[in-house]
Amino acid sequence: MANVAVKAAIMLNTGEMVDMNTTMAEGTVTELKTSTTYAVAAVSIGQYAEGKSITQIIQAPSAPNGIAYAYVNRRGEILCALPVAKEGVASQPCPMPFGFVLQAGDTIQVMANTAADREFSYSVITSDNVHAIFAATPSGAGNVELTHILSGQGIGASLTGKSIAAQWATSVDGSKLISGGGVYVLNDRGLPIGGSVATNPANLQPKANMMGRCTLGLNFVARVSTSS
Repeated sequence: MANVAVKAAIMLNTGEMVDMNTTMAEGTVTELKTSTTYAVAAVSIGQYAEGKSITQIIQAPSAPNGIAYAYVNRRGEILCALPVAKEGVASQPCPMPFGFVLQAGDTIQVMANTAADREFSYSVITSDNVHAIFAATPSGAGNVELTHILSGQGIGASLTGKSIAAQWATSVDGSKLISGGGVYVLNDRGLPIGGSVATNPANLQPKANMMGRCTLGLNFVARVSTSS
């Protein structure tokens, strides 16, 4: 695993642009901090912009081999799942529900991919604005169930009774994905009732979408199937 520069640019409600740049090890969740180009020191987003709000992501968290997932962390929980990109492969950012005021202690956490990383990541926003991220790494032909990156629970146990309002997924597996080109959400009978196609960040920036939405029950799972 290499050490790479992860970058982002964030617009605040005050009109300020926050330049972020941190060198981090690929394959390890690491905090993305402000760069020292336009700030006195590298600090957390909550410390830099306490009492302010994020209004736009100008450059999504980006790295040379792409980002599996990124999020704003508040007291050990996912406050907001963030869009991600590979350096040089980014389009105009999509609208996101940034309806929160930053607090001291808030951080941006990022998982930068390695060149050979097959990790599948599935970001979900529910109709009541709960954000969650589920991930797993396929290792060959077969099925793998995605689990919450913080709690380790499946999607049903994590979001029982909630409805998916927006979602996106990332994967480099492309044609190997035989679960609808991405992930299927299966109900307690093992039948697909929702899901999302996956985007390879090397080819296109993942976008939040409202296709394949569903309401989740306790024993529902998010399953990815691969041919090899």
